[in-house]
Amino acid sequence: MTRFDFTPYRRNTVGFDRLFDLLENANRAGASDNYPPFNIERKGEDSYRITLAVAGFKPADIDIVAQQNLLIIQGRKHDEQSAAQSEFLHLGIAQRGFERRFELADFVRVEAANLEDGLLVIDLIREVPEAMKPKKIAIGTTGPAPLTVVEGKNAA
Repeated sequence: MTRFDFTPYRRNTVGFDRLFDLLENANRAGASDNYPPFNIERKGEDSYRITLAVAGFKPADIDIVAQQNLLIIQGRKHDEQSAAQSEFLHLGIAQRGFERRFELADFVRVEAANLEDGLLVIDLIREVPEAMKPKKIAIGTTGPAPLTVVEGKNAA
């Protein structure tokens, strides 16, 4: 079993981007069941892609549910009657259902989902509200107070 340590990559993120939590939880949960295999890609600063290998599944066999900070993907085979009528001499293509859960970072929503050539591709976008986006702070100078010349009685 391969273990990944994402700690070095967390050094530049301070409690905001939970993408590494998503990866670590997926890795931890995948230790017991690796079906179906998947990839998680970062496509841009605020766009991500999850790709699952779901060969043999049709769009009607797959349900995708996005809840608050959770993406659930379920696959259920509906045409199991044809499999029951056949006698398999070797069964190497997985025909079982599956459920995959991905923990999403704050403000991440599903942009699109497509199934093509046995790959389910789910595009995710992080849309941070304007009030929560980082703002550039101007740095002012507070140099020494201007000197004033005091003459006459007020002189020290």
